[in-house]
Amino acid sequence: MQYDGGEHRWSVGEVARLAGITVRTLHHWDSLGLVSPSARSAAGYRLYGPGDLALIHRVVVFRELGMSLEDVASAVRGEGSVQVQLRRQADLLAREIDRLGHMKKSVERMMMMEESGVSLTPEEAKEIFGESFSPEYQAEAKERWGDSEQWAQSTARTAKFSKEDWKQVKADHDALNAALGDAKRRGVEPDSEEAAALAERHRDSIDRFYDCTHEMQVCLARMYTTDERFTETYDSVEPGLAQWLRAAVESNARRHGVDPETAEWR
Repeated sequence: MQYDGGEHRWSVGEVARLAGITVRTLHHWDSLGLVSPSARSAAGYRLYGPGDLALIHRVVVFRELGMSLEDVASAVRGEGSVQVQLRRQADLLAREIDRLGHMKKSVERMMMMEESGVSLTPEEAKEIFGESFSPEYQAEAKERWGDSEQWAQSTARTAKFSKEDWKQVKADHDALNAALGDAKRRGVEPDSEEAAALAERHRDSIDRFYDCTHEMQVCLARMYTTDERFTETYDSVEPGLAQWLRAAVESNARRHGVDPETAEWR
């Protein structure tokens, strides 16, 4: 229909700018019969009226929702329930959001592990450490101690660890926890020779990552009873183990001239 000078009309370029799409897209939609201009100028140029513009905006919204042109065409032509099509698209978007959420978490875990010096992929870390490995805790630890000499030592040392090295770390860690739990279960006194040997074994396990003095070990042992995450970890091996280990570490520290009451991180 040729424009008769009535209601306002927009050229294809003006509509493209208003709708935030390209002229080529409008031409494509016109060729598909999806949105066609309701009038033409005397020179044959496309002219779009208010109704056309409203339809274009509706198509743009449907496309932004990820709907195919075929589904959009059905929706704007009234071929089928728009509600059903939107519900189907909402379900697809929900699944995509879930997928992207998992991807985002994986990327964040990799970033945390990279920052903490753990040279493993998230899959390898899960394989070796199971649910006990927490990239979030690694990030928290970096926030608390990232500027310390010990953190720098740990990062430098673990950067050289292979997957097999980490498997050995996990095996040694499990063996130590089993020995600690067994000692507590058998009623070994925290100030005994056996407990002192286990306390030294515990310190050696930390010394693998950074030089750990007896004072530092006492400071760490305090956390085992003041930070519920540590307490839960040790007490899951044997009830009361966190408190027992702290007592054993403090008793052993006294053997090496350290007063647990005044011990500092040094």
